[in-house]
Amino acid sequence: MAKETKQTTRHIFMVRPAHFGFNPETAGSNAFQREDSTLSLDAISLRALEEFDSFVAALRSEGVDVIVVQDTGQPVKPDAVFPNNWVTFHEDGTVVTYPMLSAARRLERREDILKTLGERFEIRRHIHLEAYEQQGKILEGTGSMILDRPNGRVYACVSPRTHPELLAEFAQLMGYKPVIFKAVDGEGMEIYHTNVMMALGETFVVICRHSITSGDEWAGLEKHFIETGKEVVEITLPQMMSFAGNMLQVRDQDDAPLLVMSSEAYGSLNNSQIERLEAHTRILYHPIPTIEKFGGGSVRCMMAEVFLPEKDV
Repeated sequence: MAKETKQTTRHIFMVRPAHFGFNPETAGSNAFQREDSTLSLDAISLRALEEFDSFVAALRSEGVDVIVVQDTGQPVKPDAVFPNNWVTFHEDGTVVTYPMLSAARRLERREDILKTLGERFEIRRHIHLEAYEQQGKILEGTGSMILDRPNGRVYACVSPRTHPELLAEFAQLMGYKPVIFKAVDGEGMEIYHTNVMMALGETFVVICRHSITSGDEWAGLEKHFIETGKEVVEITLPQMMSFAGNMLQVRDQDDAPLLVMSSEAYGSLNNSQIERLEAHTRILYHPIPTIEKFGGGSVRCMMAEVFLPEKDV
């Protein structure tokens, strides 16, 4: 495919959850999830809905084009609020759907959603990678992968959710150069998704350097960042656990860059980090504590960027 030219978009696809909750199938590889029996399932779901609707309103108030699709009531999909794991949308009209580790999460892939988006955007090719689930090879979209679209590089840390061979296949199919490394949390556990320890903007990268134990791998990453003109903004392991790596840069109504993060993430940053980020972009932060606690993901996971070409109306 031709190289993608844009790193950011104002078109964002989101799924309004019907039954948000703690998913025990994902907890084994997601150290960010927390279970709390003091809240009922209905209370958790209701709070998540309120947080979702409020977050969407905040994005729309900045002129971000948020395309919301309602989750279906059945079958129950506790993680449906995180659609970036099962689908990506590309400038050449390609849609890619991905294999998921959790059987419950595989139910999130919906052809009707793609059909709805196809009414407004050009879908010229659909790459199906989900059959690799039968071989135990998993690749969970832009959770597993950080795409540097204009520079044709895809960054990924290996985990049960990110298989190196499948990453290589994606890279070959889509014209990307894979950059693979190992990242662990403070307990030495493999970080389940690259997008909780790294966020890539147009001119900067937020990354938890301390999660990368190999000096050679860090030197390799640093070389890529220098070559592609990214200022490195480092975050600590505790900041990473507060979702400070789970950010996404989008575009507002003036086509200006806007870095989106949760209130938890913003509150973990120090003044110097905030000042460095604000030299590149405006910041929008919003509270989603229930979604973060029980889902183990933050705002970036909730937003699937739509780079497909728009149809002429």
